[in-house]
Amino acid sequence: MRRILNLILLISVTTCAQVSAQNKPLKLWYDTPASQWEETLPLGNGRLGMTPNSQINEEHIVLNDITLWSGAPQDANNYEANKSLPEIRRLLAEGKNEEAQRLVDKNFICTGKGSGSEPFGKYQVLGDLKMKFQYSGKGTPSNYKRELSLDSAIAKCTFTINDVNYKREYFTSFNNDVSVIKLTASKPGQLSFSTALSREERFTTTAKPGELIMKGSLRSGTDAEGMQYSVRVRVETKGGKVNTDGNNVDVENATEAIIYISAGTNFKNPGYKQSVDKLLAAALKTPYATEKSSHIKKFRKLFNRVNIDLGNSTAKEETTGTRLISFRKDPDADKGLPVLFYQFGRYLTISSTRVGLLPPNLQGLWANQVNTPWNGDYHLDVNVQMNHWPVEVSNLSELNLPLAQLVKGMVQPGERTAKAYYNAKGWVAHVITNIWGFTEPGESASWGVTKVGSGWLCNNLWEHYAFSNDKNYLREIYPILKGAAQFYNDMLIPDKKTGWLVTSPSSSPENSFYLPDGSHASICEGPTIDNQIIRELFGNVITAAKVLGKDETFSKELDQRMKKLPPAGQVAKDGRLMEWLEDYKETEPQHRHVSHLYGLYPASLITTDATPALAEACRKTLEVRGDDGPSWSIAYKQLFWARLHDGNRAYKLFKEIMRPTLKTDINYGSGGGIYPNLFSAGPPFQIDGNFGTTAGIAEMLVQSHAGYIELLPAMPDAWKANGKANGLRARGNYTVYFDWANGKVINYRITSADGRAVKVKINGVMKTVKTIKV
Repeated sequence: MRRILNLILLISVTTCAQVSAQNKPLKLWYDTPASQWEETLPLGNGRLGMTPNSQINEEHIVLNDITLWSGAPQDANNYEANKSLPEIRRLLAEGKNEEAQRLVDKNFICTGKGSGSEPFGKYQVLGDLKMKFQYSGKGTPSNYKRELSLDSAIAKCTFTINDVNYKREYFTSFNNDVSVIKLTASKPGQLSFSTALSREERFTTTAKPGELIMKGSLRSGTDAEGMQYSVRVRVETKGGKVNTDGNNVDVENATEAIIYISAGTNFKNPGYKQSVDKLLAAALKTPYATEKSSHIKKFRKLFNRVNIDLGNSTAKEETTGTRLISFRKDPDADKGLPVLFYQFGRYLTISSTRVGLLPPNLQGLWANQVNTPWNGDYHLDVNVQMNHWPVEVSNLSELNLPLAQLVKGMVQPGERTAKAYYNAKGWVAHVITNIWGFTEPGESASWGVTKVGSGWLCNNLWEHYAFSNDKNYLREIYPILKGAAQFYNDMLIPDKKTGWLVTSPSSSPENSFYLPDGSHASICEGPTIDNQIIRELFGNVITAAKVLGKDETFSKELDQRMKKLPPAGQVAKDGRLMEWLEDYKETEPQHRHVSHLYGLYPASLITTDATPALAEACRKTLEVRGDDGPSWSIAYKQLFWARLHDGNRAYKLFKEIMRPTLKTDINYGSGGGIYPNLFSAGPPFQIDGNFGTTAGIAEMLVQSHAGYIELLPAMPDAWKANGKANGLRARGNYTVYFDWANGKVINYRITSADGRAVKVKINGVMKTVKTIKV
């Protein structure tokens, strides 16, 4: 009876939260069409993507498929590289870093063109669907509005011309896995347009009655044919005529038209053409109303798990672009924008990945170019990891699994790389990877030799277990974790000055330092991030082995090796956390990467409770690093400040992220910002800034990394008045629901699968709480 009452109470609380959310619609909206791609509204179902610009006369809809990559599997390992390893290590031990770096550039990089071209490849735009509209008379458009509803994953635009109301509705269906566009006119026979389908290169489009078919194959960089793709666009109308004119489909004098887009590639699907045909056939048999309602229902199963309210706002109703400008001037007046941006991040996660497919890349799944910035690949020195930081805490746990599958595909190539460069056991990945399993060093020593990409990925894999307590999953990923640990265990060498076991050669991601003679280098021994990641990985493997009851001998070996690793951090003379084993002076004090604070976040090696001196050193490091940078860098700093329990500073970083911009030039320094469609800007668009900020907001509300759950650990003054957070997750397979007023938790509830007790810190007081079994 008690359990039933608890469930009723829980359902009641959740329902009330959903009603509250419905009273404050989670929408992006605008009163003009998109004038550039960074103003378009992103739609995606985890495989297919679509970004309409909703122009009145000439609509341009960019199409994407998460699996569409150029390139091919390759072996770019230099199998002679390990012969240079002793000399490189000798030079580094003697302080001759610059000479060592020249040798790395010569012998310790990948062969071929690296990431510069195929066969490494790149994520590419699928195609461009363009529609030209014809209207009766010469009336001026009025009442224009376009919007994206986050809780239904549907975009639409409406406007009036000559007393005819036009409406376009767009969604990438979570039901029949096709993209759908419905066009309507309020008066019969007033809908006329032509439709064309193309892409920048390597395509053929043909037309048949009511349909366009585009197909082709991308460059592979090898003798084999590149990835193949197929797109079918079908136009169904109510009233009017449908004609085929060359490679266009023309609609004349209709009242309604529905456009179905079915697409696919041969990525792990040799029968992709048949799949495209089946999906289209199923969609055509499904009434539009049924397709739409089923799509919404399936999307909401994920989206509706979390509801957040940060209190009442005094901001006036404005378009999203104008709202960004107003928030910059008076952020505390609009408590709804942080909620919108947080839920937009969850929306982007749900829209850009799905179980059984690929994780979101540098642009999620939304790209509008053949030559996507930075190849649209997976960067392993923070970016793809950041993409997944909000997934667990934001109650989208299963959407971590595509990353685990990608990493699993890197193990075998990574074993070859470990042997080629380090003559070591296990597997390793460096700074970049693709869907083909690239694990080799990059083509330049200054960034390419960082070798903890594999270890950092293991942190993401471990987090899914930490949040879910899923032993079957742990059993599945254990060989991956163990193989990564075997590599680091095998390649560590003693540092001559300290005797600590360190990596050599390595680097602190993309950063450099001055040597005593005034020259500078990136290559070094034992950078702090390496030491932290290896320490964390060894500890996780030991824990996993114990949980699974295996590998006792290997666990003991790792435990002994951990005692010889450098500490989680060293404090420099100026009070900051040292980035390198030596107290080097960095060449760029405000560098965008803050890699040596990995132990603070995402790891839990440095906490305000257990290691206050190191936490203070992190604080001083952040003060010198500053608050600016590309959006992803600002988001990372927001997370650091949240872990340091400084809510006002974390909120300041959030405000820095929300700087409006339209810039698309490549930026490595300060600037960042947010585009009108809420995509984060490096610039150009990089989705990690969105995901990092989403994680940062959640981290301000709940933390669970230090052995207990803490509610409101980093509450800024701006959010203290009142609010609620329902559905956030904590490590140990817990779900939290709580309300606050005047900065204090006034009501809370924690659920679990088995009703276990858990330590919770509430309003500064530690308690042991019996959870509600659900």
